[in-house]
Amino acid sequence: MSDPMRPPASHPRPQTASPRSEPSRSRAALRTAVVWDVLRDALDRRVKATGRQALDVLDTGGGSGNFAVPVAELGHRVTVVDPSPNALFALERRAAEADVADRVRGVQGDAGGLFDVVERGGYDAVLCHGVLEYVDDPAEGVRNAVAALRAEGVLSLLAAGLGGAVLARALAGHFTEARQALSDPDGRWGTGDPVPRRFTAEQLTGLVEAAGLRIGAVHGVRVFADLVPGGLVDTEPGAMDALLKLEAAAAEIAAFHAVATQLHVLGETRGAEEA
Repeated sequence: MSDPMRPPASHPRPQTASPRSEPSRSRAALRTAVVWDVLRDALDRRVKATGRQALDVLDTGGGSGNFAVPVAELGHRVTVVDPSPNALFALERRAAEADVADRVRGVQGDAGGLFDVVERGGYDAVLCHGVLEYVDDPAEGVRNAVAALRAEGVLSLLAAGLGGAVLARALAGHFTEARQALSDPDGRWGTGDPVPRRFTAEQLTGLVEAAGLRIGAVHGVRVFADLVPGGLVDTEPGAMDALLKLEAAAAEIAAFHAVATQLHVLGETRGAEEA
């Protein structure tokens, strides 16, 4: 199928953090804590606005349920659309292990044919994480995600950041590749780059606004996490918690958006804004 909605199997996405109450915080949690906190708060606001405890959530390109299962654990109904049968099988297993199988549904599909498998205007929230980097037309991908929302709804958009890639290549001593990424229209550092496309915060917010949503928030994700040596975080007492707090503090500051590995944009429908 066209427009694959998730990275190839050889380049898996980071695992998603479970809710904040989870005592064990892994490096995977460090990489996704900001997104999870913003998403959970957005869902909580929709619950209060709608008066319904269970929302209908669509996770496009949701793979094996890194976000879908924690969202279902909050009591919401989640539909995951992904082109990979293997990922959907893993999703089914993970949902069963978390005892939320009755609230998670996986369907095979892609961004180009999203409405062949889900209904338009049927969801309180849509997750579009790690999708825009891989689709042929990012603007169409965002429009489809927005079209799946109800009159009052929120879009959680997560995509690769240009500045983070440039910084990472430069710090690794690959200065020519860093300059190539900086000047390339798609933000690629060379033919061996596994990511087809990267974005600036301005590009992502532009796509969301062009699709008819207002910008609720913009966050930089993994500003420091990918640059700090793993040994330091794993061995220094309190380093993990301190780094988590640093990531959270920097995430909302616009200056750090320019060097974040990923960018998260929360978009809201006009109806949700009025509510």
